[in-house]
Amino acid sequence: MSLSTPADLRAALAEIAGDLAFSWTPGARALFADLDPELFDAVDHNPTALLADVPDERLAEARTPEYAVRVEAVREAIRTEESRRTWWERRGEDGRFLVAYFSCEFGLDESLPIYSGGLGVLAGDHLKSASGLGVPLVAVGLMYRRGYFRQALDGHDRQTERYPNNDPERLPLAPEDVTVEVEIADDDGAPTPVRARAWRATVGRVPLYLLDTDVEGNPHWARSITDALYCGDRQHRIRQELVLGLGGVRALRALGHEPTVFHLNEGHSAFLQLERLRELVEEQGADRETALRRLRSSTVFTTHTPVPAGNEVFDAALVRRNLERLVARCGFASWDEFAVLGRQDEAGRFGLTPFALRTSSYANGVSALHGEVSREMWHGLWPARSAEETPIGSITNGVHARTWLDEGLAALLGSEEDTAAPDFARAYELDDETLWRAHGAAKQRLLAYARRRFEGQGGERLGTRHAFDTDALTIGFARRFATYKRAGLLFGDPERLGRLLASEERPLQIVFAGKAHPADEGGKDLIAQVVRFTRDPRSHGRVVFLEDYEMTLARFLVQGVDVWLNNPRRPLEASGTSGMKAALNGGVNCSILDGWWAEAASPEVGFAIGGDALAASDAEQDAADAAALFAVLEEHVLPAYYERDERGLPPRWLELMRNSIAQLGARFNTDRMVTEYVEALYLPAHREGSSRVLPTL
Repeated sequence: MSLSTPADLRAALAEIAGDLAFSWTPGARALFADLDPELFDAVDHNPTALLADVPDERLAEARTPEYAVRVEAVREAIRTEESRRTWWERRGEDGRFLVAYFSCEFGLDESLPIYSGGLGVLAGDHLKSASGLGVPLVAVGLMYRRGYFRQALDGHDRQTERYPNNDPERLPLAPEDVTVEVEIADDDGAPTPVRARAWRATVGRVPLYLLDTDVEGNPHWARSITDALYCGDRQHRIRQELVLGLGGVRALRALGHEPTVFHLNEGHSAFLQLERLRELVEEQGADRETALRRLRSSTVFTTHTPVPAGNEVFDAALVRRNLERLVARCGFASWDEFAVLGRQDEAGRFGLTPFALRTSSYANGVSALHGEVSREMWHGLWPARSAEETPIGSITNGVHARTWLDEGLAALLGSEEDTAAPDFARAYELDDETLWRAHGAAKQRLLAYARRRFEGQGGERLGTRHAFDTDALTIGFARRFATYKRAGLLFGDPERLGRLLASEERPLQIVFAGKAHPADEGGKDLIAQVVRFTRDPRSHGRVVFLEDYEMTLARFLVQGVDVWLNNPRRPLEASGTSGMKAALNGGVNCSILDGWWAEAASPEVGFAIGGDALAASDAEQDAADAAALFAVLEEHVLPAYYERDERGLPPRWLELMRNSIAQLGARFNTDRMVTEYVEALYLPAHREGSSRVLPTL
């Protein structure tokens, strides 16, 4: 395509913006940021919205030979990536193989704000690696018209929530000519047909279909079902999950997809099993037990939540009001015969995790430790087995390296032969000066971006005399502000923390970011505690809290911090992928031995806080872990960072960085993770499920 006119340039940029492969293609973001930096910030770094708003005059100014070459280079890089022979193609597997991946949220890029945090970002990274590896996979989610909330702080340091409108025309989405219908009980309990349309997001080779009930003809309550993520009462939540599960299967059929494996990423989509059961009974003539065996054999379920209270549970009457008519079509003799599949407790509540586990032959936690916790937590579903024999395995999460790796460091590492994945082992070939210089550039970019964000949120009122010092050891703590993640652990001894922050010889600064769930008052209290300390004289202006944590800020943080701090209350962190993102950029982890760090930690790559023993109470555990954290910082982290050689470089620290990149980057990435899913779960499920194919009536 010639770029001889502004219209040509707009079309070429729209092609790039319309494929979320731009989110991991070097140079792609810079094309849009350079086109109009202020507008790009104003539209929340959304290339599609930028192109809708940028005038032709600006495109004419930007259409220089140099810019045109950059556009063509990015476009060609995406095309080349998506046309190369993949890992999957080289395997020569069964051509019928297709995975349907369901999740209630997908974190692919800030420009598609249908995610809240780790679960969604993990789902997004899963799709990206499936695309890169060439694994045949389609994904299903919901198109939230107001997404997840944007965060700000009020005058009392309390989190406030704002829900902007998500206009599909200004998102990287394309409409599909498909509408499905799901029967849902209205507010009076009457069964009502609800229509949902489908939008498609292109993630390289992988299509993601998002269902949207804001459709003309639906009653008002139905149009608002897909309004926002993790909002509303129990009735609203079950309605969303009915659309996701039942509507998702129907949409795939209408689009011509015939998955051989269904992967439920957490229990939110578990009602899809009921629609699949109906298909087998009504359309293929199977009896109920045969249909259930077929269902189980072709289903993979991943649990992410290490506490029973964190799993989705509904009052049995609410489930019955919405599903009784559908259940009657699935071969059950009575409602109670079906309800036992989701029985959660003695009160008879219906749990989506028990339902998913009872209808899946393949189940896994998201780290080795989380697998152990899950087997202990759910072994009661198999009363004849011990906890060790509970059929829940584990595949440790990873992160999509090309999304999260700093472009400067990525250029130094290059790619492995025959794949676009970074060659992490090349970190051992980088000399100290080169590695330190690359990290320093990423750190400067982080601190410059943080300064702009901080000033934009009124940071001058917080007194940042020493904040954003490029020479200071910079700790990052950014995640969901749930109480078990203990963002306030350091503040339990403010005098001791103050002494570390006051040091002129070994300066320390801490950058906090994160959101609390709108209903989590404890999490909001933690945010307020952090923000109050930023004004405390003992902070010496070296502690900051950045509002509105999202994927753009996350990238800057994991690429630029020196230390990634994580101090959850063990064993409540199922995995924790943010530390993996920092590690592949050379950030050094300092963490409780929980989630992924329990299997990754060693003195070669980072620092462990405490051990694996548990105290008798939370208060005792918090006190012990706080003391251990201070000891690690004072005796190990700060000395290693500030011990310099004759060149002014920290040799011990550089070795930690190099090992983090080479060892952890190579191991804790989603290419490895998706490969494990394929070999350990997807292919066995495909083969077992395919062997149970029933004759079509």
